[in-house]
Amino acid sequence: MATVNITNSNFRKEILESDVPVLVDFWAPWCGPCRMVSPIVDEIAEETPSVKVCKVNIDEQPALATQFGVMSIPTLIVFRGGEIADKAVGARNKAFILKMLEG
Repeated sequence: MATVNITNSNFRKEILESDVPVLVDFWAPWCGPCRMVSPIVDEIAEETPSVKVCKVNIDEQPALATQFGVMSIPTLIVFRGGEIADKAVGARNKAFILKMLEG
């Protein structure tokens, strides 16, 4: 499944009301580590149909970044049942991200 771009208007429906775990990548186009993590996040989206994968461009959605205390990017947050289940800041490898989703 392709990644879903998140905005203020679709956040509740796509993430909080999701019936599957959601991995959210908070990123920005100017961020070097974000560009390293992005292909990994895209791979997970394609290879893991039991998980929804979303991206939040913090330049376009600063209110969402503020709401979730995103101070550094990339920040990866896993939501389960509308609640934060795990959070990691900084570039992470695929194995680490998959382990976050297992939790």
